[in-house]
Amino acid sequence: MKQEILAKRIADVIQQNGRPMHIKEIATYFPDKPESTIRGRLYTNLKKRFERVSRGVYMLLSEDGAAFVVEGDGRNLSAFEDESVDAIVTDHPWKDEVSNKGTNRVFDKTYDHTSFLYTIEDFKEKARVLREGAFLVEILPAENENNWKYLFKIKAMAEAVGLNYYAKVPWKKGKCVYNTGRKSKNSEDIMFFVKGKARPLRPDKQRGGWMSGTSYMLPTEFDFEPIPPKKRIHQAEKPVELYEAILEAITLPGEVVVDQFAGSGNLGRATMRKGRIAVLFEILKKNVSRMIQNLSIPELTLQV
Repeated sequence: MKQEILAKRIADVIQQNGRPMHIKEIATYFPDKPESTIRGRLYTNLKKRFERVSRGVYMLLSEDGAAFVVEGDGRNLSAFEDESVDAIVTDHPWKDEVSNKGTNRVFDKTYDHTSFLYTIEDFKEKARVLREGAFLVEILPAENENNWKYLFKIKAMAEAVGLNYYAKVPWKKGKCVYNTGRKSKNSEDIMFFVKGKARPLRPDKQRGGWMSGTSYMLPTEFDFEPIPPKKRIHQAEKPVELYEAILEAITLPGEVVVDQFAGSGNLGRATMRKGRIAVLFEILKKNVSRMIQNLSIPELTLQV
């Protein structure tokens, strides 16, 4: 009974603050209790009352989704404990100076120093923080004569660290067509990887129970119109509906999803609609400010 009362008091503290809190901060509200006792109540009530957002940081669970912005380099996932993240969905600012020319693919100069190419270390970190059976979703450019080797390398690096190739689904950008390069194009690729064997998310209608894999059969393509250039808050902004479709396929309500390169923060908007929890990393201060303002969400300080 005393344990239940303390758990409720902890929940009240987090609710009153209206944001995720570190164990050490929570403990200051209970000077008569050792930090180990607070930690014990949090652990006991994980998934019932509390969700662990990152190392030592907890939030109060509710039926509503949530999102939090972290100003920092999303390649650094040291704030997360091993196997603590339910999914990663991200669109990294790939460095491809040849392809990123012409029309709206010319990068904003403020992004020049943030673009890069993945290394094996990036995938080691992704694999470390993901739970067994969890999905990694990489939004990537459509293959062309300049990037095909890099796209192949991404698959090889992922496989080398236990992130198995699951499927690739093109995102068809509605009626929007770009006449650049050697062929007309209107798509990007949504590449799904899974850590080990995919966890059971799909109902087995014939036998009962659950089958391994995404919660529904992935489509031949995701068909969503891109956001008009004049309405975008970020150059590479993706539609919220695209993120919603991905989230429904690979996660359950209340689970933690990380976007390492959040940009517009639209993954956060999708998690709030779908009852998931997003941790949004963004390295550029101006983008962090835009997300906080447009989504009305708090900034989160992580312990690294």
